[in-house]
Amino acid sequence: MRKLIFAILCVGLIFTNTVFATASTHIWAPSTDIQPFNLWHITWDGYLPAQLDKDAQGNGTRLAPVTNLGITTGILPFQKVQMELGIDHKAGLSTADKYPMYVNAKVGIPEGTFGKHFPAIAAGGFDFGTKADVTDYNVLYAKVAKTFPTIGKISVGYFSGNKKLLLNKNGEKDNAGPMVAWERTMPEISDKLWLCVDYMGTKSAYGTLNLGFSWKCADNISILCGYDIVNDKDLTGVENCVTVQADIDLRCFGCK
Repeated sequence: MRKLIFAILCVGLIFTNTVFATASTHIWAPSTDIQPFNLWHITWDGYLPAQLDKDAQGNGTRLAPVTNLGITTGILPFQKVQMELGIDHKAGLSTADKYPMYVNAKVGIPEGTFGKHFPAIAAGGFDFGTKADVTDYNVLYAKVAKTFPTIGKISVGYFSGNKKLLLNKNGEKDNAGPMVAWERTMPEISDKLWLCVDYMGTKSAYGTLNLGFSWKCADNISILCGYDIVNDKDLTGVENCVTVQADIDLRCFGCK
């Protein structure tokens, strides 16, 4: 699968048009953005614990990073209703690494579709794994978003996942909670700069407060840097992580 993804990336780079689309997530939580039809969005995300793991390792070393390599593409040729499908390869998750493939999907209506005050609406799911009660987190969510002058875009939503896997530090189910985000492009500084704060509730492994920015290096390439503060460090073993995410959008010549 890694070789296949690498081959697709290489071929796509040869046939890239200058097309840019925002990522399907904010920093951590899913957004209302959906990839356009026939556009391939490739992302590599890395998460590195910011603190030394003195308690668990006993020697001041760091925990291994978690990485995610994903491909998402739009599958509906419509403007008012859009849908995307994607796959992810995740590593650094201990025993779950034996089953590294995950599926995600999202359907939604873009902001302004039925009038200038109409919000973006999206519903979908992610982390549909291949091993029961090991990687099948099966997170479902719904979210709405609206852009306000000067302030930026505000998103609110709710999610729910597998109650056998989304647990708190006491082993009790904590599988549902809110999602909130603020994001804004900063034309006062540069149209290439984007800022974001997003939050995902619960004290399960998904619960985080995330702060970050991205820089659009080219029309179809962006780099994101962020800081993730976990809601319950006793569950995860770390207080926070540093994340670096690279995104590239590809479309072959002749595609419409």
